[in-house]
Amino acid sequence: MNILVGSKLRVLHLTLNRPEKRNALNAEMCTSIVREIEAAQNRPEIGSVLISARGHVFCSGMDLDQAASTPKDEMAEIHERLFSLGANSTKPIVVCVNGSALGGGLGLVAQGHVVLSGQGCGFALPEVRVGLWPFLVYRSVEAALGSRRTLELSLTGRVFHSQEAQMWGLVHHVGAGNEILDLAKVMARELAKSSPEAIRAGMTYVAEARGKSWVEKGEIAMRLRAELMAGADFQEGYEAFKEKREPRWPSIPQNFYEPAAATSDD
Repeated sequence: MNILVGSKLRVLHLTLNRPEKRNALNAEMCTSIVREIEAAQNRPEIGSVLISARGHVFCSGMDLDQAASTPKDEMAEIHERLFSLGANSTKPIVVCVNGSALGGGLGLVAQGHVVLSGQGCGFALPEVRVGLWPFLVYRSVEAALGSRRTLELSLTGRVFHSQEAQMWGLVHHVGAGNEILDLAKVMARELAKSSPEAIRAGMTYVAEARGKSWVEKGEIAMRLRAELMAGADFQEGYEAFKEKREPRWPSIPQNFYEPAAATSDD
């Protein structure tokens, strides 16, 4: 299978599994990622998503052989959905970069709300070198890196590395290559333990406030805060704080708190 799918401790694990093809994104992979993350939006047992890859390359971009022989409208539709996941998901997406992320691979990294990278990993938008332009990944990369830097990278196709990626805000944590996946798993699990209602409200705010005026953003914030403070998760969080204990969020399926589930590990 081109994508390995699993779940544990409220984390949906998606692993790119074409190491022999440098994890180039074919239609099956794009469709699988979109299907799993879109479905996770309505799965209360899933609290976060972790995207990682097998092999020494995270993702070399689109499978050009397939792209050249597939109807363009068909590929564009699934790519549009794939590279909008970060903007639309109310479940946090963690991306673990273990090697080069090029073209569509960089676009996939930009879907992460939290991104971890091994030291020395390379990133690039090299489409111009094969007569293309990174149209569908451009918006999400621009949101992460800014307009002038994204334009320069698209024009030159040059490679930048994890330290620059962290300095520019694309990557949040850089660590040793043999440790970064374990750190990403811990990060995804911690996110999955947080109040689903608080995260949903926060992610909804980010999406709804995008492009709005200062006043409109304030109105959205007041509405969502009032809804959240009237809910059961905030009440539990307040009581847990007062009682100096860990909260048991009502919006998390309660079997998550059973001893066997709470102590299991990979």
